[in-house]
Amino acid sequence: MASLSRALRVATTCCGRRPAQGLGLQPLASAASPTAEKNVPYQRTLKEALGPSEVAQGPSQPLPSTANVVIIGGGSLGCQTLYHLAKLGVSGAVLLERDRLTSGTTWHTAGLLWQLRPSDVEVELLAHTRRVVSRELEEETGLHTGWIQNGGLFIASNRQRLDEYKRLMSLGKAYGVESHVLSPADTRALYPLMNVDDLYGTLYVPQDGTVDPAGTCTTLTRAAAARGAQVIENCPVTGIRVRTDDFGVRRVAAVETEYGSLQTPCVVNCAGVWASAVGQMAGVKVPLVAMHHAYVVTERIEGIQNMPNVRDHDASIYLRLQGDALSVGGYEANPIFWEEVSDKFAFGLFDLDWDVFTQHIEGAINRVPVLEKTGIKSTVCGPESFTPDHKPLMGEAPELRGFFLGCGFNSAGMMLGGGCGQELAHWIVHGRPEKDMYSYDIRRFHHSLTDHHRWIRERSHESYTKNYSVVFPHDEPLAGRNMRKDPLHEELLGQGCVFQERQGWERPGWFSPRGTAPVLDYDYYGAYGNPAHKDYTYNQLLKDEYTFDFPPHHAVIQKECLTCRGAAAVFNMSYFGKFYLLGLDARKAADWLFSANVSRPPGSTVYTCMLNHRGGTESDLTVSRLALGSQSCPLAPAFEGDGYYLAVGGAVAQHNWSHITTVLQDQKFRCQLVDSSEELGMISIQGPASRAILQEVVDSDLSDEAFPFSTHQLVRVAGHLVRAIRLSFVGELGWELHIPRASCVPVYRAVMTAGAKHGLVNAGYRAIDSLSIEKGYRHWHADLRPDDSPLEAGLAFTCKLKSTVPFLGREALEKQRDAGLRRRLVCLTVEEKVPMFGLEAIWRNGQVVGHVRRAGFGFTLDKTIAYGYICDPSGGQVSLDFVKSGDYALERMGVTYAAQVHLKSPFDPDNKRVKGIY
Repeated sequence: MASLSRALRVATTCCGRRPAQGLGLQPLASAASPTAEKNVPYQRTLKEALGPSEVAQGPSQPLPSTANVVIIGGGSLGCQTLYHLAKLGVSGAVLLERDRLTSGTTWHTAGLLWQLRPSDVEVELLAHTRRVVSRELEEETGLHTGWIQNGGLFIASNRQRLDEYKRLMSLGKAYGVESHVLSPADTRALYPLMNVDDLYGTLYVPQDGTVDPAGTCTTLTRAAAARGAQVIENCPVTGIRVRTDDFGVRRVAAVETEYGSLQTPCVVNCAGVWASAVGQMAGVKVPLVAMHHAYVVTERIEGIQNMPNVRDHDASIYLRLQGDALSVGGYEANPIFWEEVSDKFAFGLFDLDWDVFTQHIEGAINRVPVLEKTGIKSTVCGPESFTPDHKPLMGEAPELRGFFLGCGFNSAGMMLGGGCGQELAHWIVHGRPEKDMYSYDIRRFHHSLTDHHRWIRERSHESYTKNYSVVFPHDEPLAGRNMRKDPLHEELLGQGCVFQERQGWERPGWFSPRGTAPVLDYDYYGAYGNPAHKDYTYNQLLKDEYTFDFPPHHAVIQKECLTCRGAAAVFNMSYFGKFYLLGLDARKAADWLFSANVSRPPGSTVYTCMLNHRGGTESDLTVSRLALGSQSCPLAPAFEGDGYYLAVGGAVAQHNWSHITTVLQDQKFRCQLVDSSEELGMISIQGPASRAILQEVVDSDLSDEAFPFSTHQLVRVAGHLVRAIRLSFVGELGWELHIPRASCVPVYRAVMTAGAKHGLVNAGYRAIDSLSIEKGYRHWHADLRPDDSPLEAGLAFTCKLKSTVPFLGREALEKQRDAGLRRRLVCLTVEEKVPMFGLEAIWRNGQVVGHVRRAGFGFTLDKTIAYGYICDPSGGQVSLDFVKSGDYALERMGVTYAAQVHLKSPFDPDNKRVKGIY
């Protein structure tokens, strides 16, 4: 019998065993390693459900000729999606599994379910999974899914980790998730076998538990079948047939198998590790990688029964209760990539590479010392799929209408399956999920990245390695950097710019007075024989900000902000998405797409939203009406009919592009969407001195009379043609300059030279975050999301409800307006100098009424500012009187701070500064 201590000794003394050179190539364990059988720890799997005489000879039931929806893959996500489609009343839904249910990655999952994550949406998704597996399925079918509620315990070995847990506890209060921060002594009383000598504390969640994969998937499919769905096992998919409609749009037509084809308009790729191969059948890019992921199962441990599951994040391990034993696993820095994914792999396990796994053993023995003398009963090393940001891949693929993704779950498919299956079903049936699923939407990735092998591999490795790292507010990836650089990148790097990464773009974060901080090629944290970077300035700057206090560069951000308020700052925003909407039906399309009236005279610029059919906000952006022109150039394309210039946040540019494209296809508008993001740069000069600075280099009159707010003109700056738009995203007098790529550097230099005597400085997005929250401007996907309406967000002025013009989402807004708002976005300020970053609980009159979506420090107000949606706990309307009548507090890490509520921004509430009135 092998033991954990013996495994540790053997692996550390085998001097000849070293990782092979090259990424992800590792030698298999030799005979010198501890021996243990390969087997999952579950009493029942669907592998054993087949008797010797029942070896598959063909599909488990006849293949229908047509189906409304075909799900490919019978793991957690496939079964959950089928079940939720059936609950929505979808008839003719078919699940195809190449082998048996769960045979891919689901059968060997650890099955842990933790309710608290640093994301409000994920907390909601996890809550639904828990409801389904712990209660709803059993009530519906009379079958027990195998759910065990033994609680969860998060271990904190340092102050920052305990601070993170306290943040989760505060968020949990907004969702009714019971949790308790325990002292080391209380932790020992709960878990007597645990070593607590090195602990700061723990977070205990009594209603966490474990999910049984076979029991859950069997119950899900039986419940779905009872509602008319079909499950066909032993039926490998061999192809996806695609048709092109009369408008040139590619659409799903059929699924081909070894035993025939099914005509269908909708395919759902739930194939897990094999999802990329299924995507290739349809010409769809699926950005994930396959890796070995492992745990070991111990022999019986006296006294372990009924103990909670444990996550020791700082040791990067988990301990899952397995009856009277433990499963021990984790996330290592050198995971093994599965380079050649076999389509014949079913109910399979790899040999465990002890050289890779050893790093988890020491942490496990330190946390539960009895493990040092405990035997290893079996090893479980199977394939799992991992993605570049450790988030699943969901939603309709931008390349193919009717082709949906439900894959890439980063070993969390059982845990997230119920919530994600429900949302995916809504996506298919209603065109959009009910919740904000942008972080999971495949359209979050720019199309240039989704088949970029190096980017996918590097980012997936780093996400895997850092899965248990503290989620700090200002962290940035080190992998997959320098993919997309704008024309000013080198210019700003030389001036101390510390860059952030957003969808491949390098954008300015802030400017360090300590010199340059270039981002270096990814070193895989020293894994796979790569030498780790030494004296890496950029990485050190990131590590300096690993805190939940005010960051050490707080004063630098303050200077950028106050200079913008007092003089002027220039912001490089070249990474913005820049689109043209052109053509004979462009005005019809604009009227339908945009909530505001953008069909104003040429030269006007309008801030507007784009909505979905439920009235949720898919985007906020600016739209500029163009004049007809005969000569075509990047700043003024030639077109027939009408033309509009769209500027959208660069981090969400692909989402905007996909949303607009989908609407144009659905409505059959005769117009063209042109992406000029790479051809145009953009800088913005903001502040009281901006007009004086620009007037020195612009050949046109910038007075209020000649160039009013919310208008745009083609002008020359230092001899270069640019499109100037008078707008502000920070609440100051200012202009955006949209510049052809070749002209970006000379225009920037001319502006900086003219601004030197006025005190003009460079500023980055950290300053934008502070300045915009101080002014009360919304950030999409923070305080404005697809499940938030403009009415709830205080953006009714962006909606042309007083007109008779129809637009997407109008009916939903009118119903919401007539029924009264059930929640409302509010601004809260805190007098005490305390940092907040979002997820804090909002208290009103002694009750939790919501949580903070976005928070930051306003340097002009000299206060912490927070925005969050509040509701009435009794279910009533949230009127303005309701908002104003309460006493408010914000809970940060278990401590409440008195807060003042505001109906509009306390900074320049009359909007004088954007008009140049100082």
